[in-house]
Amino acid sequence: MDSDQTVPPDSPPSPSKEVEPSRVPIISNAVSVYLIKREHKSPAVGAPKVLLMRRADSLVGEWCQVAGRIEAGETAWQAALRETAEEAGLTPERLYSADICEQFYVPSQNAIWVFPVFVAFVPANQNVVLNEEHDAYEWLNPDQALDLLPYPGQRQSLRHIRDEFLVRTPCKWLEIQIPSGTE
Repeated sequence: MDSDQTVPPDSPPSPSKEVEPSRVPIISNAVSVYLIKREHKSPAVGAPKVLLMRRADSLVGEWCQVAGRIEAGETAWQAALRETAEEAGLTPERLYSADICEQFYVPSQNAIWVFPVFVAFVPANQNVVLNEEHDAYEWLNPDQALDLLPYPGQRQSLRHIRDEFLVRTPCKWLEIQIPSGTE
């Protein structure tokens, strides 16, 4: 049989020809932001508190951090600032890349979602103003917050933040300079 001849349609694939494997798309179009406050300026005096909010629209009743989509023309860190203002009514004093991403598989979409994680330090005297996505909030110590977070990826992120941003002094190279006027 000449190699240029057509193979009948019911023939098994030739071992020399590769079959294209299925792919699981990776979607990265949202951010995750953990908001931290200290009651006092001195880290030795004020124990850090983490803001968790209870979901009211999707994932009803679950506690979470700020999270949301990156809009057209935004960077991920700009989305983190905007989502913080929209969901919690807060303006960070300092913003850091947590140097990690939360990732999870969504079976209904057969996709892996990946969110860059940010840490935002907010002034203790700012008041939380929730949007319609949430119906309650709590400022909690990190261990209490870990108990409320439903997803393993969230708990992993918070443990990382506790160890690298609350126990240790954050790496200065991870700080994102917030331009004046966006605060």
